[in-house]
Parts: sequence; structure tokens; C-alpha cells
Amino acid sequence: MREKIRIASGQGFWGDQLDAPVRQVEGGSIDYLMLDYLAEVTMSIMQKQRARDPRAGYARDFVPLMAQILPQCVERNIRVTANAGGVNVEGCAEAVREVARELGLAGKFRIGIVTGDDILPRIDELLERGVELRNMDTNEPLSTVRDQIQSANAYLGAWPMVEALNQGAQIVITGRATDTGLTLAPMIHEFGWSQTDWNLLAAGTIAGHIIECGAQCSGGNCQYDWRNVPDLAGVGFPIVEASPNGTFVVTKHEGTGGWVNVPSVKEQLLYEMGDPHEYITPDCVADFTTIHLEDAGVNRVRVFGIEGKPATEFLKVSISYTAGYKAVGTLVYSWPDALDKARAADKILRERLERLGLRFDQILTEFVGANATHGPLAGEPSSDLAEVQLRVGVRGQDKKAIERFTKEIAPLILTGPPGVTGFAGGRPKVEEIVAYWPALIPKTEIEPRVEVTEA
Repeated sequence: MREKIRIASGQGFWGDQLDAPVRQVEGGSIDYLMLDYLAEVTMSIMQKQRARDPRAGYARDFVPLMAQILPQCVERNIRVTANAGGVNVEGCAEAVREVARELGLAGKFRIGIVTGDDILPRIDELLERGVELRNMDTNEPLSTVRDQIQSANAYLGAWPMVEALNQGAQIVITGRATDTGLTLAPMIHEFGWSQTDWNLLAAGTIAGHIIECGAQCSGGNCQYDWRNVPDLAGVGFPIVEASPNGTFVVTKHEGTGGWVNVPSVKEQLLYEMGDPHEYITPDCVADFTTIHLEDAGVNRVRVFGIEGKPATEFLKVSISYTAGYKAVGTLVYSWPDALDKARAADKILRERLERLGLRFDQILTEFVGANATHGPLAGEPSSDLAEVQLRVGVRGQDKKAIERFTKEIAPLILTGPPGVTGFAGGRPKVEEIVAYWPALIPKTEIEPRVEVTEA
């Protein structure tokens, strides 16, 4: 058993800095590279892509990235855990094999894939057997939106990835695995933690939570003293130095921008946290109230004292479904009386939509520059604002009504209040609404599948 391993975060979401993983590999010593690509809406996007092209459905950015870093990963035995597989894990793995062949690395490492999270083909069978997949927020049964479902994926935990690592996989590609599991799995594999080591599993889970959003814990999007965060243009992504006893240090490569300090780590800990006593994952329940943080030197924060509880009998399921259409239009009004002009334009627009007999599920107006960020908490804005952006959005089931709305924004320029300075973005586009349906499913209904093969 090693006394310490270094797990580097290289991506916080699909679309994060393309060169961040390269800098993590080239910038210093690491043992693992964790790449988190998936969000709830991402799965529906990938499902649509695969419907158009059976070869698609995964994070395409992952493949050229591997072409850049694979030689060093193989030479230095850096192992990669990534949920880049989306809804086509096999296709993603095959694309990486093709890269390996082009680089002359075929047969020199092993690729592990984890599947079994995609339950879209099983929806009807599950519903027929009484697995209702009720919405966690509304308690409605999934059957109410059955015909609108686009994707359905259970969140798998760390253990299938651990199995792949135990079988010698250097690159582990998953579909919808938990963000935290990408970091926890290497710790379990290296340190031999058991499925009932709740405190240790909670520690690894929190380590994963801290670095899952990339540079958000190392100076990016950091409210604390944000003006003085050094060199954000060259921000360093975080690294966890983990020990077998569950303590770990959050740090980053020397010579990189940003910072790792107690406030920056605290801010990330609060991200997407509900009840701090029960941060529930497939692997354990972590108690955030037991976390201890201490300054361990320049750009080093030690995390310790974490406690956990047994995992639940359920997995969370992320389901996306179509829920009508939307469009958003904007106009910018200038001083003087910018806010009054924008309010008047909104009133005129609504009267015209009413006169046309158009009906929507919702019309939402924001006055950007006055109240769009803080809403009622902004108080009464100043009447002397230099400029205000009127932003009006509509949503509904009638696509033709949404389309007609898009043609009523531009006429306001010459038939409404004066002082329009920009017709931002041209005529609005009608977009399909992808809604989120969170649900729970018994773990007994999900069978993860692990396959490890030579590249």
C-alpha cells in the first residue's frame, strides 16, 4: 500500500478549459487524472447526438485530449478516470483505442469501461413492474411524462470503477457515474478500503466533492478576496494528496495561478450541498459537519476528521424529458430614463401578445442592470441607470405561439420607447425545453457491467 497518492482534477464540466488536463499531466507529479464531463442536461444532449449518429453520444473533447496526454500517461503510469462515455461508453472507448493505434501504443495499456447506468431501454419494463420512478420534488409518477422522456441514467458509484482499476485498467471510462466517485475510486483501489469503511469512504467522497468542479476550489469563481486572486489567466487546477487514513491535502502544481486556501475550499464545500449532515451518494452518506480544515502551507489545505454513515438502498436517477418550447428576446435601452423605457416596452409587448391571442405557460421579464440578478432583493433601482437590457422569455406547449413571439421583439425598436441601442442576438430562436426529473431506484434494479481489455 502506498503512503500517498496524488489525484489531479482536469475537467469540471464538458466545456471546461481544454488544456487544463494537459497542464495537470505536464506540470508535475500525479498518479491519477480525474475528468468530470457530465451534468444533468448533458445526458439528453448526448442522447440526441447518438439518435442522429450511432457513433456519437460521448464527450468528443476527450478523444483529442487523450491523443495529447496518452504517451505521458503510459510512460509515467498515470491512470485516468473519466465519465466521458456519456450514453455511448463503448464508442468512446473505441475512439481511444483508435488514438492508441495511431500513436503506436496499442497493446501497451488496458482500458476499462463501466456501463449499466442507462435505463432508458428499460423504462416500460420498470413501470410495468411497479417501479414508479416518482419525481423527488413533486412525487408525480414518471408515467405522466412517459412519451416525453429523452434520457434516463442511474448514478453509479465508485465500486465499478474500483473493479476496473483492480483488473489493471489504466484508462477507466464510465457513463453517468457520480462526480465524487471519480476521485473516491482510486483511493479505494490504492488503500484497500472496504465497502463498510464509512468514515474513509466519506473522506474520499468529500475529496472528490472538493475537486469535482476543477478550478472552482483553486481560485476560480471565488468570492473571497476575488480581486487579489493571482494570475487567474493561468489558474492551476486542484490536486488531492490522499493518505490511507482518510486525511488529505488539497493543493495545486507549483508555478500555476489561482490559490488554494481555507476560504476557497470552504466555498466549494458549500456547492450543491443540501442537508450538511447527510450528503448522500451511492457509496456512503458523508457528514459535512465533521469536516476540519487547516492551513498546511502555501496553497495547501489539510482536510481531516470526516465521518460517514452507511449508504442507502437506492440510487438516484437523472431523467430528462421534453417540456414544450421557449424563446428569449432582448433589447438594450439607453439613458436617460433607461429603466422606465424598458418597463414601458415590456408593457407594450405584453399588450400586443394579448391582442394577438397568444397564450403561454409563462412570460418572464428581467431588467438586466436593475434587478435580473437579485430580483426583489435589489430594492428599487436608481432611475439614473446608464443602460438597461430588457430580457423577455416565454415558454409553452404551442410552438407556433412561441414562433410568433419571436417576431414581436424587433418591431419595438421603431414602434416603442426611444433609445434602443442594440438588438442583441437578432431574432430570438425557438428552443425545445429539456426538463429534469430526479427519481430514486432500488440498487437491486441496477447491474453495473465492467469490461477491461487491452487498448
